[in-house]
Amino acid sequence: MFAPQLSAWLQRRGIHYGWIVAAVTFLTMLMMSAALGLPGAMMQPLGREFGWSTEQVSSALALRFALFGLMGPFAAVLMERYGLRAVMCVGLALVGSGMALVTMASQLWQLFIVWSLMLGIGTGMTALVLGAVVANRWFVARRGLVVGALAASSATGQLAFLPVAAWMIEHWGWRSAVVPVFVGAIVIGLLALAFVRNRPSDLGLLPFGQTAKEAAALPAVPATAMNWRTPFVVLREAASNRTFWILAGTFFICGLSTNGLVQTHFISLCGDYGMSAVPAASVLAMMGAFDFVGTILSGWLSDRYDNRKLLFWYYGLRGLSLFWLPHSDFTIYGLSLFAMFYGLDWIATVPPTVKLAGAAFGPQKAGLVFGWVFAAHQLGAATAAYGAGFARTLLLTYTPALYVAGAACLLAAVLVLIIRRPAVSGGVRSTSAVASRA
Repeated sequence: MFAPQLSAWLQRRGIHYGWIVAAVTFLTMLMMSAALGLPGAMMQPLGREFGWSTEQVSSALALRFALFGLMGPFAAVLMERYGLRAVMCVGLALVGSGMALVTMASQLWQLFIVWSLMLGIGTGMTALVLGAVVANRWFVARRGLVVGALAASSATGQLAFLPVAAWMIEHWGWRSAVVPVFVGAIVIGLLALAFVRNRPSDLGLLPFGQTAKEAAALPAVPATAMNWRTPFVVLREAASNRTFWILAGTFFICGLSTNGLVQTHFISLCGDYGMSAVPAASVLAMMGAFDFVGTILSGWLSDRYDNRKLLFWYYGLRGLSLFWLPHSDFTIYGLSLFAMFYGLDWIATVPPTVKLAGAAFGPQKAGLVFGWVFAAHQLGAATAAYGAGFARTLLLTYTPALYVAGAACLLAAVLVLIIRRPAVSGGVRSTSAVASRA
């Protein structure tokens, strides 16, 4: 309702409205990531109150990760059919309601309803695919940087919020920690309702960085018919391309070694070594700070360097840091070193992966293809969330899970080099494109 007036006011000052849409998207993804990270801090209090094992709580989180990822390709259909604003508002409503209802849960099946279904579907509607679609629709210049900034929010929110949540849980009980997420979901939902628009053309604008002459010279591209079969059609076509399987496989490992393992189990892991929840969550917040810098820097680098080589270094360094973690003695100094190296490439893999998908599949299909690649990421997260919890229950230690994740990262570092080098003619614009109609 305020968008046309604000757009005109910004235009007189030389500011493109796309930055407003990107800012609201950043806040949306930040809040969603905070909601995803919060259960990691609540795992031990829930177990103590209701007698649930680490494996039982982890199983609910694993299903949430799976739904979060599998919603990705279909979120693109929802955005095309109903618009960005409607998808963002519904997703925030589901997450806010799910976090509020968990305070009344007392049975394990209720935890599956509010954390697995509501949280999984709500966050999946506004996952990294949302950031990719916003960057592609609203930006031509600075697209890699925008993708990096939006991707950074998906880790920074869940990590930066955890120290506050851990403090609230310690002083006021685990139910108090859902209040900031519930209130934040309402406030950001109102911002999305007021300021988000579907495309620049809705406000009579061109994407940021595109001139009228360039827009007129672009060939007319017929609109892609989007329906619920479209993601499966695109998946069938992509499955015949080796690059798709490499991107999906390495992103599976990415999710396995980040969201599923460290985000979910780090506080519990530190508790095994005598570290309480608040300092452990502070280390996660430190990772979030380094991740914010690393992912934005990765977006900048992905516009300028070979994305395969960037991914090689990201996965390789992450694997080495996971091998080292069990030997850090879990002191503040040792964990700070881990937080720095690990945090710098927590989500830094996203901009190069998005750009490689765009180079391999073209701007019309890259959004849906990346949706399936992101689904593989979250299936990897689900595998680690449950697998690490099962290993902890069975072996009373997380060390084997850390070694397995580290070895998988080294494998991913080798696999990305098999991807065929993108054509030079793709340039920054083609390789950073995400589906314009997805």
